[in-house]
Amino acid sequence: MSKRIVILGAGESGTGAALLAKVKGYEVFVSDQGQIKANYKAELTSEFIDFEEGQHTADKIVNAKLVVKSPGIADKAEIIRKVKESGIEMIDEIEFAFRFIRGKVIAITGTNGKTTTTLLTYHLMKAAGFNVALAGNVGESLARKVAKEEADWYVLEVSSFQLDGTTTFKPHIAVLLNITPDHLDRYEYKMENYVHSKFKVIQNMDSQDHFIYYSDDPVASAEVARRTILPRILKVSLKDQATPVHFDGGRMSFTLGKGQFHIVQSDTTLKGPHNLINTMSAVSAVILAGGSPDSIKAGLKTFKNAPHRLETIATIQGVEFVNDSKATNVDSVVYALGSYQGQILIWIAGGIDKGNDYNIIKEEVRAKVKVLICLGKENGKLRKAFDGVVNTIYETQSIKLLVRLALQVAQKGDVVLLSPACASFDLFKNYEDRGNQFREAVLELKNETEKAIA
Repeated sequence: MSKRIVILGAGESGTGAALLAKVKGYEVFVSDQGQIKANYKAELTSEFIDFEEGQHTADKIVNAKLVVKSPGIADKAEIIRKVKESGIEMIDEIEFAFRFIRGKVIAITGTNGKTTTTLLTYHLMKAAGFNVALAGNVGESLARKVAKEEADWYVLEVSSFQLDGTTTFKPHIAVLLNITPDHLDRYEYKMENYVHSKFKVIQNMDSQDHFIYYSDDPVASAEVARRTILPRILKVSLKDQATPVHFDGGRMSFTLGKGQFHIVQSDTTLKGPHNLINTMSAVSAVILAGGSPDSIKAGLKTFKNAPHRLETIATIQGVEFVNDSKATNVDSVVYALGSYQGQILIWIAGGIDKGNDYNIIKEEVRAKVKVLICLGKENGKLRKAFDGVVNTIYETQSIKLLVRLALQVAQKGDVVLLSPACASFDLFKNYEDRGNQFREAVLELKNETEKAIA
């Protein structure tokens, strides 16, 4: 009799886990409280994997030997309580997949910058000639990757939710970019719980492994000082020039292994101080994995970031339109504003406020922003926060009107920056939908403008 496994949730994570479990000979049952997307349902059906949707049937779940929980399901969910009461081992998809891999893992976590750093690390590993796979919280699930192919290295973006369900997960290289308040509703509104979750990335690492972290981050640094850290620590800093990896004001400096080398940001495709941190972290990981400085420098010139992250859409009449729709909290906007020196900004912000403290960006907004355009259903808090800080504030709920208004108030050399500081669900499906609609509207306006000139 094969071992029975139940997968809770049938998104990318759950479906990937189901496919891997089938390959490994388990008797598999998938249960989703909601409706399963058509593409995932088709995969489960084609592999003859039993599933249910719209409910969790407890009797079909608590008879499992192992339960794999999708990270989006909160611990307080009723079915999770029942599984715990039954004493069944319950893990996350990342943990399940990790138990079947032979290669080494580079795991990247943090509140902000995870996706950019993960994609860059993967790109640089490929450029250096490694047999490498990309998975986790970006692209395909790790379980799906492991079911399909073997790699020598796996570069993973891991969220706190994913780390919560790990027990033996052991990266060879872990990267911690930063820790700022986020998702606290999942952590009893206690920052220390969220911090502990992030540090689970190193819980099984030993002295043969490497832990890279941004040492200027006060929360991460305080936690490192408090803990006994077994892996070898590598600090990344924008300020401390005594660290092996730092920014000296003009160049990123790396003293790793046998020699020293430098990289200037203009030789990369990323801009802004936050991307100095992301780049130094990614480069450090690849060097520790055995990559060469020359291959890394070549790879940095060809990297293309994921969309919606300080993505230049077009320049219209000398005005640059930038899509930073992924900036769903104030900390992300700090990074965005810091990416522009000497340019005047028309800033587009708004949506569903997540308890934002706008005080941390007021002075930079005062110095750089001449017009604020509020995009959201409820803009009162945003307007109140920047009344008297920004001379001109507009409101709209139309993306098409927004880009036209932005071009109207801008002058040649200005930047129109969509960096909302808020969630998108009042007007859009998600931040991708918001960014995509912004891109379409900008390109439509560019086309109209060029036709008018012609």
